[in-house]
Amino acid sequence: MNGRRLLVASLGVALVASSAFGAGLKKTVAVSRFENKTSWKGQVLLDDGMADQLTDALIKSGEFMVLERQTLGDVMAEQDLAASGRAAKSQTAQTGKLISAQILIKGAITEFENKAAGSGTGIGIGGFKLSNNRQEAHVGLIIRLIDTTTGQVLDSQRCEGKATSGGMGVGVAVGMVDFGTAGFSKTPLGKATQITIDNAVAYIAGKLKNLAFQGRVIKASGDDIYISAGERNGCAVGDMFTVFSVGEALVDPDSGEKLGQEEKKKGQIKVYEVQEKFSKAKPEGTLNPAAAQNDVIRGEKPAGAK
Repeated sequence: MNGRRLLVASLGVALVASSAFGAGLKKTVAVSRFENKTSWKGQVLLDDGMADQLTDALIKSGEFMVLERQTLGDVMAEQDLAASGRAAKSQTAQTGKLISAQILIKGAITEFENKAAGSGTGIGIGGFKLSNNRQEAHVGLIIRLIDTTTGQVLDSQRCEGKATSGGMGVGVAVGMVDFGTAGFSKTPLGKATQITIDNAVAYIAGKLKNLAFQGRVIKASGDDIYISAGERNGCAVGDMFTVFSVGEALVDPDSGEKLGQEEKKKGQIKVYEVQEKFSKAKPEGTLNPAAAQNDVIRGEKPAGAK
């Protein structure tokens, strides 16, 4: 194909990189609002609470650069306001300035329940009540990893957690669950939720471990190439990136499904200066053609690098 290859949107192809490819580079992920498929009456709190807890756990893991997508609507509203001319430009968000995530994480809550063991009676997904019975809590969550470039679901996994406690249970009113309180975390349902989130983080980290880090060329000025990988991504002097030019999207004419993009390898670049949010690199050998804004970069560490 004259040096060109099709960027296929599938997990098998996306994970062709070796364990050293992209090692140490934090992929940028975004957590979307979760879908509540239970009969829990405090639906908004459950959706936001679970997504917030996963976001917090991903940040604390130190494995990813995590973007907040639940507030995306507010950001877009600010951009629309700026575009309308009704607000001062210096005080408004700029259209097209949002950082793009490599992977979007979506969740569907399938179980969120607390039962009195031995009685067979559900306490009700809408909340708790005081009880002398032994409590058994169960939380189920389906996690989907989505390639933001193609929209392809790379993988899906069910994560769950269970917890029990005896003695007097702690009452929580309907719609009053606060996922940030110590009180909730000590309940069986709170513990089951945390176990589920921990399992989800382990799954995400495992699946994305060998996925090549992907970013963009911000701008190119002669041999100085600015890339969207900085200290916050774990980028360091000496890191190598392969540069690709990306062609038009290939779309199935019948279904409208985005199948991928045609791309051409230009060559490699090596980082010589690192800032918090970006780095500067120079070509290693010849880039054919020269690097240009919006080219895709995929990262790898030099042999033996940590």
